[in-house]
Amino acid sequence: MACFSMMSKALAGCRIGSRVLILPTVLLTALWTSTAQAQLDRVYPTTGSTITGEITDVRRDGVVVKVGSQTQNVRLDEIRKINFEGDPPELTRGRDLAVDGQYQSALEELRQVDLGAIRRDYINADALFFRALSEAQLALAGQGSKEEAVKVLRAFAQKHPQSMHFYKAAELLGDLAVATGNYEAAGRFYSSLGSSTIPLLKVRAVYLAAVASLRQGNDAEAISGLDKVIGANLESAEAARLKTLARAQRAIAQAREGKGQEALQAVDAMVAELNPSDAEVAARIYNARGAAHVALGDDEAALLDYLHTHLLFSSVADAHAEALTQLVQLWPKVGKPERAAEARQELQSRYPGWGG
Repeated sequence: MACFSMMSKALAGCRIGSRVLILPTVLLTALWTSTAQAQLDRVYPTTGSTITGEITDVRRDGVVVKVGSQTQNVRLDEIRKINFEGDPPELTRGRDLAVDGQYQSALEELRQVDLGAIRRDYINADALFFRALSEAQLALAGQGSKEEAVKVLRAFAQKHPQSMHFYKAAELLGDLAVATGNYEAAGRFYSSLGSSTIPLLKVRAVYLAAVASLRQGNDAEAISGLDKVIGANLESAEAARLKTLARAQRAIAQAREGKGQEALQAVDAMVAELNPSDAEVAARIYNARGAAHVALGDDEAALLDYLHTHLLFSSVADAHAEALTQLVQLWPKVGKPERAAEARQELQSRYPGWGG
């Protein structure tokens, strides 16, 4: 005889022959839940509504989400963050803090995650990555060991080579290599972004390589790469931001090649459209204007530009270190050598080994 259950009742009966089997509602609820409810992972896109469903695959270039009976491919450049069902609370908090750039607080949370208790590989990869990310960013800001950060990033990449965080890990390894003057290694790390199927990442690989060339003093080579970025056929908010960064870096190269007025005109146009809430873009632009004023021999104007970065955008570690380096040279030229000593002390304290 057929057996029927009513979830709203405290007990349910099921007749088997002449006997009635009584099942507790809690058991029926568990049985119902196990078959009727899917995994609830949440993908937070860069634009649009949250995607809720079961992540069935994670790849370097994105994830596959099962929403109901449909599957949806979400590209890496469309994802802001993902919360997985089963995330330890320390990971949820640490991830959010890292995404917001609060790396020290993030690391404190992430160090409390019990990796051995995690059963989903995707969650384990996220916990390892955001810890590695936080350690790397702190190291780049002079608040941690670069060697330890490299070690943690390499361990993550080796354990999770197909993770959606793989390219960011490679980029951070490149940044750490640049920070220690190992430009050959930086080039190898940055080039891995070019293997992505995502056009924005391919262009970002060119940008990062060009900036590394600029740091080495290879201005013509840097300009060549930056021009490719600026001329890339990409239309998105992130692509527009990358092109703005490329224009700022190009202006620095122009200024160093003696084209100070041309560089200043380009940078002034960017200052007019500056969004001060984007600290990285703002710092790059003011440093570029400082370089242009230095090329034109206007030390007072250059000093004010670098002070903008120093006082307002010091969260961008390498840009801040560059601004301090320039202030060490500029303060004596305006008759304030004691301020140069202060800038030198802060540079050596916050960014030991900075090579400019």
